[in-house]
Amino acid sequence: MDRIELAAALIAGFILDQLLGDPQIPFHPVRLIGNLIQRLERFFYRWPREEKRRLFLGGVLLAVTVCMVTALFVLGVLWVSRRISPILHFFMSVLFCYFFYAVKDLKTESMRVYDALKGGSLKEARTAVSMIVGRDTQRLSEAGVVRAAVETVAENTSDGIIAPLFYAALGGPVLAWVYKAVNTMDSMVGYKNETYLYFGRAAARLDDLVNYIPSRLSAVLMILASFFCRLDGKQAVKIYRRDRRKHASPNSAQTEAVCAGALGVQLAGDAWYFGVLHKKPVIGDDLRPVEPEDIPRANRLMFGTSVLGLLLAAAFQFFMSGFGR
Repeated sequence: MDRIELAAALIAGFILDQLLGDPQIPFHPVRLIGNLIQRLERFFYRWPREEKRRLFLGGVLLAVTVCMVTALFVLGVLWVSRRISPILHFFMSVLFCYFFYAVKDLKTESMRVYDALKGGSLKEARTAVSMIVGRDTQRLSEAGVVRAAVETVAENTSDGIIAPLFYAALGGPVLAWVYKAVNTMDSMVGYKNETYLYFGRAAARLDDLVNYIPSRLSAVLMILASFFCRLDGKQAVKIYRRDRRKHASPNSAQTEAVCAGALGVQLAGDAWYFGVLHKKPVIGDDLRPVEPEDIPRANRLMFGTSVLGLLLAAAFQFFMSGFGR
């Protein structure tokens, strides 16, 4: 794919995301990947019998198959569209870029939590935040709900925006959607519970690997954005340097640490998952109590980071285009 065409597709996809949000359609690529994972899971989970090594091997086969099918599907659609018309090819490239952005959707879902809290309904806020986090939310206080919403905005700035942009900049829509397939697998089977401890290990490790560089790039971009967004950039740098490794995942605390510092609040800490309390270190300094207004602040930081990431990805395409000549 031509570098200038890719830059235009990335920008057009971002604009479509801002105008339309994530479309709720049956043939959305993420939904198709999710359906594929569910079908393959039923086959590979018991292949050929339930033992630790067999479950791990089944998980490896799941990861390889899902990535290959995703790459071939996107590559096939783009190849056929190019054969038909260059205009159709560009249109399909824009659509694939548009579908991987999560900027407006992340803001919309997190602001539902904010609206419920401002409306005085902690119960509705717990329900709203349960749609965007993996932890148990029934016993969360108002501060716990706010933390959960802010944390998921911070983490998904990397997973849902900068990481697919990073891979799109390197390998176009095909590589971006292989990344999305890995990320979707991790969200579906990458749990450390009795069911998925061995079967989901390959997906979880692969997700850690593909997010290693993007998460750190996201943190740097978020630090820069904190200055532009009139948040505490100096504190963001301080907390990032100190707390970026305070998470079981090698990647999740990268942007959470920056966000905690930029907002001047304390995030993370103990959380319940599937009825089990998980002890976690806190991230950030408790300079002030968290409040509902931290959710729109986190969204402002997320948007600023996304714009910087888009500008960097587009500039990279122009640079590589000139270098190629």
